[in-house]
Amino acid sequence: MTLSAEPTDQLMRAVEALLFAATEPMTIDTMRGHLGPGIDVRGALEALQVHYAGRGVELVSRGERWHFQTAPDLAHLLRRDREEPRKLSRAAVETLAIIAYHEPVTRAEIESIRGVQISKGTIDVLMEAGWVRPAGRREVPGRPLMFATTAEFLVHFGLESRRDLPGIDDLRAAGLLDPVDLALEQASLMDGEESDREVEVENADDAD
Repeated sequence: MTLSAEPTDQLMRAVEALLFAATEPMTIDTMRGHLGPGIDVRGALEALQVHYAGRGVELVSRGERWHFQTAPDLAHLLRRDREEPRKLSRAAVETLAIIAYHEPVTRAEIESIRGVQISKGTIDVLMEAGWVRPAGRREVPGRPLMFATTAEFLVHFGLESRRDLPGIDDLRAAGLLDPVDLALEQASLMDGEESDREVEVENADDAD
């Protein structure tokens, strides 16, 4: 079958078939690898989004990966048939939040923000869930491993990109991530106090 470079009905059907047959979200480059170069895959995707708007399933993009999902207002109908995911511990939730907001970040940096040490198992759980991945090493003595979130993290939490993460004020209003928020505020206050002390020392030297 020869496809037009324009987002025709035939191209839309081909993209639709690819997405329904895929076992995981697909990038535009991956789809273009199946359909051929020079194909307006993005145009077909945008047309399909309009076509499926308001229906039982919808086409969404999470981290530049496209897939069909159940319309949010109908998700409760399928909830009883889904396997309940393992609940994360508070330490795991806080660690995941720190990685998401500060990535790439090392274990030492996570512990500095949380104010307590984290067990190796905490990050292992997040990696097993597919939400966290190794992200290279920091070019400092010891070259510690850094961690970042994955495309699966965006898909699971319904985010198109990390720019869609809620702000600190939103988290505080929801009563979430109090230890992280407190640690950030304390760090900010300490930086401010350090700056005040430096000004006082400079003033004293000038007076002498």
